[in-house]
Amino acid sequence: MIANWDQFLLPYQQAVSELKVKLRGIRKQFENRNQRPPIEFVTGRVKPVPSIVEKMTRRHVAEERLEQDMQDIAGLRIMCQFVEDIYQVVDLLRQRTDLTILEERDYIHNEKPSGYRSYHIVIEYPVQLVTGEKKILAEIQVRTLAMNFWATIEHSLNYKYQGDFPTELSARLQRAAEAAFKLDTEMSEIREEIQEAQHYTPQNGAGGDSPDAPHSKED
Repeated sequence: MIANWDQFLLPYQQAVSELKVKLRGIRKQFENRNQRPPIEFVTGRVKPVPSIVEKMTRRHVAEERLEQDMQDIAGLRIMCQFVEDIYQVVDLLRQRTDLTILEERDYIHNEKPSGYRSYHIVIEYPVQLVTGEKKILAEIQVRTLAMNFWATIEHSLNYKYQGDFPTELSARLQRAAEAAFKLDTEMSEIREEIQEAQHYTPQNGAGGDSPDAPHSKED
């Protein structure tokens, strides 16, 4: 077993710290341009040692293959307001030159049997250490707030049932996941209708009152 976990995980901790700053910078750039950012907020974590060991055992990952075979030791999560924001963020990540995308998994329109939805991206990210550059794997999950709410609750229940949900509970979780996605879809449609209304130009002349417009108190 790895003798010094602190030393082993140090590059992953550095990667998470750097990527959080960079990804949050995307939001700031949109705000500076007076544009609505597709990113609501960003979180990140390094997988705890007990979780790494448990997954190594469950997935039969050899210690010497840990850096290559476990893609989510470093994990970032990007939260978005709307489903379309997710794909905008993915496009922005594809354009970056400071990381390399190795794999993409779209669980939004190809949800897991449990109902789980999210967009997963596995990246290779170079970390600069005093010993030189080290490329590590990290996983970025991009999801809406509604998807994240469902996933957080489902994850906490997993600890109680160890993934073996009763049939009725599993069916209810699936229905809840579908309801969350319907909420996302409805909010996107509402947003689109509002945007169309804002772009509507009255036909009655620039600055003129519509015949049906309410009069102000000064009239």
